[in-house]
Amino acid sequence: MGGPTFDWSLVWTSREALLDGLVVALQVSVAALAVSVVAGLLIALLRMARPPLSWLAAAYVNVFRGIPALVSVIWVYFGVSLAFGVRFTVFQAGVIALSLLYSAFLAEIFRSAMGAVPPGLREAGQALGLRSGRIFFSVTLPQAGKVALPNVGSMFIGMVKDTSTFTVIGLLEVVRVTQNLVSTTFQPFVLYTAAAAMYVVAAFVIDFLFRLVEMLLGSPPQGVLARALRARRHARIAELIATTDRRDPAAV
Repeated sequence: MGGPTFDWSLVWTSREALLDGLVVALQVSVAALAVSVVAGLLIALLRMARPPLSWLAAAYVNVFRGIPALVSVIWVYFGVSLAFGVRFTVFQAGVIALSLLYSAFLAEIFRSAMGAVPPGLREAGQALGLRSGRIFFSVTLPQAGKVALPNVGSMFIGMVKDTSTFTVIGLLEVVRVTQNLVSTTFQPFVLYTAAAAMYVVAAFVIDFLFRLVEMLLGSPPQGVLARALRARRHARIAELIATTDRRDPAAV
């Protein structure tokens, strides 16, 4: 009696369906990342504020860091509908579930990154007479973003993988598509191996892109870009000097 036969040609013939599933997973993850970055930054600022705001932010972080993605999406898709009569689409439920979870993780990443910014940079902005809001957006946030970027990339990879649990609500991502194909071809090993390979390739590509952005932000630009940035920097310095002179006539 022979062993099992593996029809690897199914990977090629099913490529469009599998790629469509990967596209859905990436769409949900990108939308959730955008929401999570904004929410995580706000939560991080609340964590650095005074009580009771810091207590509320800490409670949010500790609660949602401990909830699995599967439980989160079931709670959003089924629980909210039953409790409040609000119905979300499968896509919306996936985005909300991931945003609730990963905004908690990103809040801690941003909080640590902002704590790593040297205080002297903020003090220099204050010495120039800049307001606290401008110091945050022009000094603290750009520097903290460079520190946080590698971890944000890791979170995005985690988001893409966590979409695999959303089969429970019928999201047509990679695993759901694979399940549908297996039910008609009876080749689970072949198709799940292909699904795993797609996740691995996606993780490598995402990691490469985030590392590329990190290198571009960390290394001094050259050529036309460098000249444009230098001109912009000189214009900002001239604007700051003019602003300071207007505020302090004795310095003229």
